[in-house]
Order: sequence, then structure tokens, then C-alpha cells
Amino acid sequence: MTDQTSELLALAAHGGAHLPSVEVDSYNVEIRDDEGFVGDRITRAAFCDFIDDLRKLLRKHGEDPLGDEPTDDLSKKKLDKLLAGEPEAAGVVQGAIENFAHEVTLVIRRFTKLKAWQRTERIAVGGGLRDSRVGELVVARAGVILKSDGVDIDLTPIRNDPDAAGLIGAAHLVPSWVLRGHDVIVAVDVGGTSFRAGIIDLDLKRASNLAKASVWKSDEWRYADDKPSRDEAVAGLIKMVQKLVARAEDERLRLAPFIGIGCPGHIKSNGGIDRGAQNLPGNWQSDSFNLPARLCQSIPKIGGQETMALIHNDAVVQGLSEVPFMQDVRRWGILTIGTGLGNARFTNHAPADD
Repeated sequence: MTDQTSELLALAAHGGAHLPSVEVDSYNVEIRDDEGFVGDRITRAAFCDFIDDLRKLLRKHGEDPLGDEPTDDLSKKKLDKLLAGEPEAAGVVQGAIENFAHEVTLVIRRFTKLKAWQRTERIAVGGGLRDSRVGELVVARAGVILKSDGVDIDLTPIRNDPDAAGLIGAAHLVPSWVLRGHDVIVAVDVGGTSFRAGIIDLDLKRASNLAKASVWKSDEWRYADDKPSRDEAVAGLIKMVQKLVARAEDERLRLAPFIGIGCPGHIKSNGGIDRGAQNLPGNWQSDSFNLPARLCQSIPKIGGQETMALIHNDAVVQGLSEVPFMQDVRRWGILTIGTGLGNARFTNHAPADD
């Protein structure tokens, strides 16, 4: 192992609480009540339930303005189109937005009662919900409800597209010296239905704090359609990364010898997963399985240097993409709303002269 790799591992741990720019106060919290997991109230399925409830009421008194298409088949683009279309159909979507926004505020209130979430000043909202006009209105309406109720927390959609944010945030997992002298890094986002890998353009010349970082090239595999085993899924992910590395090298980009990984679940310090990975193909929580180690074994060198890989929870990584834009607050969090609810709370490191 090189001295550089040893130094990195001493400063940054898999799933670590102490990151270069922030402390990770909490992540992957699962709050229960008498009805089950609180987070299940603000998922895509929960939003569809609100629309279904309204459609059922309308059918009792006449026609359904959304027609015969099942609610589960309504894409984000279709919902956005309905919102801007015929008034009655738009009213159904707006009604669901209102009901869902109230649920979002209730969940936020539960989170902010937790010790690790107290004194939260701002919450960024990401995940699949963010990538739509409907999602933007949910965030805005929930923010208005909180403020009108005297809850002093700002809600804001994440700046980047959620798919991009889940990759860009990986650059904040490592100290700045790891990135110095390089143009790009490799990032991986492991999801419950798909894998995403990308080359992140750090753009440090324009913004040393990574505010201008963006996805240069990326690839996605909806592995859920193919139903692979765990090892087949990992092999497919490795091929995606290898192709992207080769493409960056062909373009003579200076690749940092680093792979940042976002993955569902609670991450152990050795890079394993001890819970929360039940939606991934096969057993990812086995003591004998370690994704960072697999990637380093299959891609031992990047740019002529020994490959380093760090893994953290996917909501943490998506949240880290917001670091450059959260410097006016001290304590902030992220909620990723999609098929499930991801969450993380951060505290910015105090300036050196404080």
C-alpha cells in the first residue's frame, strides 16, 4: 500500500462521521410509530396514494379527470403535464401536493425532535421527488407551512439534478489534497433499482470549494430489469466504471486515483453494510462482502496510482453535493424522497479562526 493510500485511510473512514467539510451528525435514521416507519409517509408510493384517494372520491360523483391510467403508471413528466393542463386534473395533482406537503412537515417535525437533528437551520430535499415541478411545489408548500407554524427551518430543493448530486457529492468524501493536481474523479451511486457511475469534473480552477463540479460522463444500468445475482450485479458495475475510466484516459483527463461510492444502508468502518441494504440484489450485508474492496481489486490502478475507494450512505453523498451552498448556516440536513426516505444531518466545521 502506498503512503498516500495509508494517509487517506487514516483521515477518512468508510461511513465516517468526520469528513473534510462537515461532521455527519446522523444518517439513515428510521423512526417508528404505531403505523410503522414514519418515513414511509413521504415516499413516491405515498404520493400516489394521495392521488388515488382523490380519484376514488371523484369517481363516486362522476368521471375521473385523470382517465383510466393507473396512478402508479403516471410518470413525473406526466404529473407535471397534468398540473399545467385541464383545471380539474390539475386540481387533483394540486390536492395531492397539499396533502403530501403536510405529511412532509410532520416528518420533519419528528426528525427535529431527535437529539442529532436539533437546531437544524436548513433542509435540502433531493431524491426522485426533486426532479419535477410537482416536487418543487411540494418543497415550497411544506416550507410555507413550517414557517406559518413558527418553525424556523428553510426548505430548499438541492441545486443539482438528484442523479448528478448522488455522484458529485463523492468529491466531498476526501481531503482536498487528494484532488489537487487532478481534473476528475470516479463516482458510483448504488440504488435499489439501478446503478449509476460517472466521471466528475471537479472544475477546481473556477471554484476551489467544488461549487462548479459537474458530471462529465455517466452511465446507468437498471439492473432490476435483469434480476442479476449480487456478484453479477457487481461485475456489471465494475464494467461500467472500467469503461468510464478508459474514456477519461482517452481524453487525457487527469484522473484522481479515487472512487467515491454512495450506497443505501448503514456503512461499517471496514466498508461493509450492516443494515438497510435489503433492496439490493442478493446479500450485501454479508460479512464476506465488501464493495470498495471489490472495486479496488478489479481496478487496482487509476492514472498509474493505486486505487483508493471510500463508501458512504447514499443520502449522505447526495447531501454532500450541497456543501458549497450551505456555508451561510451551521447545521443542516437532507431528505431524499423517492422509493424510500433517505436522511442525513450535518454540522459545518467551524472556520479555523473561530
